[in-house]
Amino acid sequence: MTDSKRIIFAGTPDFSVPPLRALLASPHQVVAVYTQPDRPAGRGRKLSPSPVKEVAVDAGIPVYQPVNFKEPADVEALKALNADLMVVVAYGLLLPKSVLDAPRRGCVNIHASVLPRWRGAAPIQRAVLAGDKVSGVTIMQMEEGLDTGPMYLIEEVELHDSETGGSLHDRLSELGADALMKALPGILDGSSRPEPQDDSLSCYAKKLDKSEAWIDWSRPAQDIERQVRAFNPWPVAQTRFEDANLRVWRAHAIGGVAGTPGTVMNATRSGVDVATGDGLLRITELQLPGKRAMGAQDFINANSIQGMLLG
Repeated sequence: MTDSKRIIFAGTPDFSVPPLRALLASPHQVVAVYTQPDRPAGRGRKLSPSPVKEVAVDAGIPVYQPVNFKEPADVEALKALNADLMVVVAYGLLLPKSVLDAPRRGCVNIHASVLPRWRGAAPIQRAVLAGDKVSGVTIMQMEEGLDTGPMYLIEEVELHDSETGGSLHDRLSELGADALMKALPGILDGSSRPEPQDDSLSCYAKKLDKSEAWIDWSRPAQDIERQVRAFNPWPVAQTRFEDANLRVWRAHAIGGVAGTPGTVMNATRSGVDVATGDGLLRITELQLPGKRAMGAQDFINANSIQGMLLG
């Protein structure tokens, strides 16, 4: 029978939910959940709990929501939980050394990258944007550096040609839960020895910014395709169409002779073909403000776009 250990879980968004559910279903005791403070959401700007908090409350687990760990009382409260391990998944707060050292086995993190490839806030989208063929998750021991800690386990997945930021997010979230359960026994009993990262191979996955969503039609079609896929479902690639911001949800590079970058060369039920700096980009799903996202056929039925210059 597995020896039950006391575990603290720290996470905030949807990505963190499968690992939390896996821990709740394990023989171990989740003694507390840490998550970001409730945030205003929706048109009414009502305070809304994080997805992780909702799961914890349903499970009857105590929830802590410090703004940060600068208050000594918050650190002391965590120490008082007498935990064997803290599992951190997309929590969103920097943990000081006093927190990292509090549990007997320290803190481990599920990071959505094959480290050291992408360290930082947006490894999933950066992998798609860069055209990586492989991504995955890393279970690592946390230290004060940004995703620099030694690694217990790496699980890899191949990226599909149609991979989006959203689809990879969902795959890695589930993979992270499986990897955690695989690595946990050796971490808890001390038999696993983490391997150091090669810092020379690291890249910084900076936080996404809405300004990155604007399409530069002078770039190659392949690059723009990756931009569209990486930023689906947020912040969504976009361009100017007449006086509106046109959101591009799905598109792929195709062969063909292109004209001036941004020119709509052809608009049919197959897609809206736009000239780029190298090749054509065929847009198959797009959206105008206040409208639903729609396929190319529905869009061209309602909008005259042939020959228009986008951007």
